[in-house]
Amino acid sequence: MRSGTVAPERVDERVPDDVVAPDTPWIVIVWNDPVNLMSYVVYVLQKLFGYPREKATRLMLQVHEEGRAVVSSGAREKAEVDVARLHAHGLWATLQRDR
Repeated sequence: MRSGTVAPERVDERVPDDVVAPDTPWIVIVWNDPVNLMSYVVYVLQKLFGYPREKATRLMLQVHEEGRAVVSSGAREKAEVDVARLHAHGLWATLQRDR
């Protein structure tokens, strides 16, 4: 006696070669917090991203005055690593798709 179960049919869906999904970059945002000193934020940005003191200071001031600053961008995997490194140094950071 045969079972009433039918194996699903395999369907190969091919994407045409001329259709390419855009690889939208991701951005890493550092948020203002009441915990870290401004000098420490500058230090972390220099250490993690290799920014010169002037750029790290400019980003830190943007975080302080505007509440946030984009500190890096790239592929999602890179952004996730950057956020994890910032968290490991005690900074508040998130990632989002760039618009």
